[in-house]
Amino acid sequence: MPGLARKIGLPLAAAALAVLTAVAPATAAGTSGAARQAAAPAYFTMTDITGARFVLQLTDAGKIAHARALLSGETTDRPHVVGRIRKVPAPYNAPWSYHYQPETVDFFDVAIEVCDAVIPYVEDHLDEAGGPFLPGLVWCPWTSRLVNEL
Repeated sequence: MPGLARKIGLPLAAAALAVLTAVAPATAAGTSGAARQAAAPAYFTMTDITGARFVLQLTDAGKIAHARALLSGETTDRPHVVGRIRKVPAPYNAPWSYHYQPETVDFFDVAIEVCDAVIPYVEDHLDEAGGPFLPGLVWCPWTSRLVNEL
């Protein structure tokens, strides 16, 4: 799907991404947003096809349970990570200059191309994130997978 944004127009691609990320958190775990429960933060390491490691924080009990189920092999559903990034470092995610906003992190099976990028590429192009590259700062690395809980 190279050139998706050029073919259908960046505004339409951004709108599709907004729908994807607005709907996914409320429906992905099969619960409504009101049914979500805050939990003590849990930290997980993810990797991608490059082998780079990236730490994310989860604060939603259902998402923490899903992450643990992925790691234990209890489920293979929605194995990839999606969420909005912040262009500032987090103390738990060295050496990267960005991190996921914990309240936006969720899991997915498939996503549109406009939010896909590997961990080092995001770092190298962080100044461009939020425009045509990662519109809305939504990042969904297609090859992401959790490797452990810290």
